[in-house]
Amino acid sequence: MSEPATAPDPHGGVAGFESVADVRARLERAGYLVDPAIETVVYLADRLRKPILVEGPAGVGKTELAKAVAHARGAELVRLQCYEGLDEAKALYEWNYKKQLLRITHARGGDAAGGEDWDEVEDDLFGEDYLMERPLLRALRNTRETVLLVDEVDKVDFEFEALLLEILSDFQVTIPELGTVSGQLHPFTVLTSNNTRELSEALKRRCLYLYLDYPTVERERQIVLSRVPEAPEQLADQLVRIVRSLRQLELKKPPSISETLDWTRTLLELGFASIDEDVAKRTMNVLLKYQQDVEKATGHLRLPPRPEMN
Repeated sequence: MSEPATAPDPHGGVAGFESVADVRARLERAGYLVDPAIETVVYLADRLRKPILVEGPAGVGKTELAKAVAHARGAELVRLQCYEGLDEAKALYEWNYKKQLLRITHARGGDAAGGEDWDEVEDDLFGEDYLMERPLLRALRNTRETVLLVDEVDKVDFEFEALLLEILSDFQVTIPELGTVSGQLHPFTVLTSNNTRELSEALKRRCLYLYLDYPTVERERQIVLSRVPEAPEQLADQLVRIVRSLRQLELKKPPSISETLDWTRTLLELGFASIDEDVAKRTMNVLLKYQQDVEKATGHLRLPPRPEMN
């Protein structure tokens, strides 16, 4: 299949997606299987220049969506991994204090010899040569097409959300020493959330919303066969049905799609073309990560023995 043409960006930036069908084709070539909701929201985010807020359980493909969009567009992926206590210095910018100290030391030596004026030195200290870009500022000032991924935004506090709001609303940020920094190209922005806390209405209002849940049996089977093409269809069908049944249990951590893929690769590596109760028990620790979940799952599974191999 030939590469679909991309339409010129009406806002003067880099070419984006031409249509919903173009989104589907390019993301699937990047290895990400879409559904109508995903392809529509991605297309609208591109055309309306709005961020996407993707919520859902851990491991359902939220982060992978941003990676796939970057791959499909040939863009640079800039990722900000959020965590409790994240501040501007780690997310936006900070000054190179060691380099500034060396500059001050040099200036003092110059003063002793009747050299540099301190006002000039002070202005120099807070110039571009001493600025260290962090993910948000890098995405804002990047001169090439960028996909900005703000991963697990629900882990930051409300104060940090205010910084995000300035960037998402006006595509600019204020740095006290430099003034207002405006972006040159608008990054395609994806925020992900595992719903560990409620995000502010102001943040949600600025985003298009997409909820990703665990896939259906058929969709997960397609994902397995796409990512692990050497897997027999019978094995893929069997294991995704087992995973689906385990997600119905009250587990501390239900298995994610990536863990389904890991389990598939594990079974192939061990030479199993099908699953019985013994195989499931022996390999369950690949799929589940808490002992209480493993015990509950092995008690739940009642699988027929594997057929004897000739």
